Amino acid sequence: MDPAHSIADVQYTPFWLADPAKPEPEPALVGDTHCDLLVVGGGYTGLWTALIAKERDPSLDVVLLEGKEIGWAASGRNGGFCAASLTHGFSNGLERWPDELRTLERLGRENLDAIEAAVKRYAIDCDFERTGELDVATEPHQVEELRESVQQMREYGTEAQFLDADAVRAEVNSPTFLAGVWHRDDVAMVHPAKLAWGLKRACMELGVRVHEHSPATDLAPKGAGMAAKTPYGRVFARHVALGTNIFPNLVKRVRPFLAPVYDYALMTEPLTEEQLASIGWKNRQGLGDSNNQFHYFRITADNRILWGGYDAVYHYGGKVRDEYDHRPETYVKLAEHFFTAFPQLEGLKFSHAWGGAIDTCSRFSAFFGTAHKGRVSYALGYTGLGVGATRFGAEVMLDLLAGEPTERTELEMVKSKPLPFPPEPVKWIGIEMTRWSLDRADHNAGKRNLWLKTMDALGLGFDS
Repeated sequence: MDPAHSIADVQYTPFWLADPAKPEPEPALVGDTHCDLLVVGGGYTGLWTALIAKERDPSLDVVLLEGKEIGWAASGRNGGFCAASLTHGFSNGLERWPDELRTLERLGRENLDAIEAAVKRYAIDCDFERTGELDVATEPHQVEELRESVQQMREYGTEAQFLDADAVRAEVNSPTFLAGVWHRDDVAMVHPAKLAWGLKRACMELGVRVHEHSPATDLAPKGAGMAAKTPYGRVFARHVALGTNIFPNLVKRVRPFLAPVYDYALMTEPLTEEQLASIGWKNRQGLGDSNNQFHYFRITADNRILWGGYDAVYHYGGKVRDEYDHRPETYVKLAEHFFTAFPQLEGLKFSHAWGGAIDTCSRFSAFFGTAHKGRVSYALGYTGLGVGATRFGAEVMLDLLAGEPTERTELEMVKSKPLPFPPEPVKWIGIEMTRWSLDRADHNAGKRNLWLKTMDALGLGFDS
């Protein structure tokens, strides 16, 4: 069957956000209000910040502003992998912060434990399954790389299990899998939109005042605090935490550090018992292949398969636009790749297709900072691995606003910044050159060309 037929009847909307559990939005802010802490952004970063602020000090008056609706953007569109890694994977952390990687790995595991505890404490129904993740080799050169990575991880206190071809196919049956590494406890699967909606409810139960359809359009000092404008009102706050992801930041000097890269995903219809039996997947891990242009895929609570990744599309000028959320040529490509990985599922159809912008920075993991004499903090640049790391980012922002050193704020990862992206057209040329070179490496036994080697030397090399 032509793979294009498998997407003929898709709904062009994120599967997660189409769930009937979606709550009604809270009213927009009208008029002026005052608070201790203003949180801008109703995705994971903002929600965790508001929640943890109230947990630290229940007397704190917290207002959260969201420009559209809670969880509508990256927090409700992602693949639902909640990873312990704070550094966009072990290899990226080893490349950038080898001296503190053991600490970062420990803090990441503690952060994932805290997310799991919060899901239980606030009774958030979000299909949380701590089933781990399989990194799989689909090219011969990747097999030994995965084997070596297990030994490296153990040296830094992180456990993982190498699986040969038979062992990995016993977990998930694909003829393309040559080996795998199972991270048994470092990743959880989650329904991302339900997590965001559950965090919203938990925040409101603790007294956070949430206003949706209330974009913050301006931020300026006002007396000893800050003032933020919305279309119908203003918020006067002692402190402000910004969790606005890829959207134009109210601290303009951080904007050059980010580039919106569009990622796309497909969701299948539910698998039958026979189809499930043909692929195994009884342990319900998340999966990702080891290519530079990689796929991520997972099974949902109702036994659908989410299949995403591969294309990472940057549009000249770095604009974030609704029309970029769908890309038919990428959907067809993803469908072709899906049936190559799982030929036994021939005839299965996709029910949903969607895309969205990732807040990419040049070091591929979050960066942090303050502005306006320490009255404003921000956490940005998660580069597609923010479902878990955003909670850590919230803790960092609150630590920075408190002004007291903590283990988190003393990290070099927290104190340093990525390199900013150059202006156009150099930015677009550089990103396109990198994409082309990564694709070429994937088809040339992983060999990196001069461009990629130069990026590696500059600290800009990407290792997924």
